Amino acid sequence: MASSDARPEEVAVQIRSILRGGGSAEHAAGVQWFFKKEIKSHGWHTADLRRAMRRCRKEILREHDFFLVQVADQLFSGSVLEEKVAAVFLLEKLDAQCGDREFKVFEAWLDRISSWADHDALVHDLIAPMMAAKPARAKAVFRWAKSKDRWHRRAACVALIRGARAKMFFSQIVKLSNMLLGDEDDMVQKGLGWLLREAAKYDAKRTVPYLMKIRGRAPRLVLRTACETLPPTTRKRILKTSQK
Repeated sequence: MASSDARPEEVAVQIRSILRGGGSAEHAAGVQWFFKKEIKSHGWHTADLRRAMRRCRKEILREHDFFLVQVADQLFSGSVLEEKVAAVFLLEKLDAQCGDREFKVFEAWLDRISSWADHDALVHDLIAPMMAAKPARAKAVFRWAKSKDRWHRRAACVALIRGARAKMFFSQIVKLSNMLLGDEDDMVQKGLGWLLREAAKYDAKRTVPYLMKIRGRAPRLVLRTACETLPPTTRKRILKTSQK
């Protein structure tokens, strides 16, 4: 795929060709059902796309060291769902080889988000592991939480999920939640609920009292999602006086 003198944009063109040639028109039509606005899709199933990008990664790395970030940067600038997800899959589980420079690149990709699917691939699979690996990076979430852009505010929540599963970032989670409890955007509410659900699942001792504290002012969508893994009696107690 990539000769030793190939440029990142040339490799990205080759990958785009692979993406156009694969997938399914029928599945592409079905993908649209999951989104409120029109999404460009080649109709790839996630598992097939991941396998294809792993093959591409092996071929690229045979000729280059860490050329992948530059190729991925080209792909994530596209408008097709699979191109952006492919960018993430090229770098998946290589976060230990990424540093602050790459973190800034991934943060810049937040401006290119077009749907929850490419958002969650980027933030959950690339940014969140890097925050868990270097907790100082978590300070970025408070800047994102103040953004007018819904995807930055959702990113503030999703970026802490990997850490929450390791019982990290509890004080940050509380501070962030207090900042976003009044957010009326459903994508942000779902992201916050997801974060609190993981915190409750892995650190119920600290999270349940916090949920009890905010139950009167938190949106019901946030609390309902946050309580999904809790015992029925605990869930019922938290939701009893929550907002409608």
